[in-house]
Amino acid sequence: MTHPSDIVRVAREWVGTPYRHQGSLKGVGTDCLGLVRGVWREIAGCEPEATPAYSADAGEGETLAEAARRHMKEIPCADVRGGDLLLFRWRAHLPARHAGIATSETHMVHAQENACVTEIYLSNWWRRHLAFAFRFPGTDSE
Repeated sequence: MTHPSDIVRVAREWVGTPYRHQGSLKGVGTDCLGLVRGVWREIAGCEPEATPAYSADAGEGETLAEAARRHMKEIPCADVRGGDLLLFRWRAHLPARHAGIATSETHMVHAQENACVTEIYLSNWWRRHLAFAFRFPGTDSE
């Protein structure tokens, strides 16, 4: 069983990693999905499925959410706690295109283009764009 605090600790270890499209190497380069993949590898082991090549604006449908549903437990966005996966959409009619890992009910770690991985406050802007939330497998239910 994995404790949510372990996920938070691992996610925070990525802070300062430069942004790199399709990257997933702590300290070397990552994008938002690569961050989630890297944390998954450390917490749960091998990635559960291969990640296809993708462009920064590619994708039809809710591909991120669909992949998360195959391997994680979906939870209400109002129930987010540290260690949960967060998926954001930029506009209501668009699919979720950004991912972060909650470090508490009010903060997350994420990778954003033209910036290093950072921990930020989940402001009202971020909360309005939060579309999905998921629990990593094997986390306790406290």
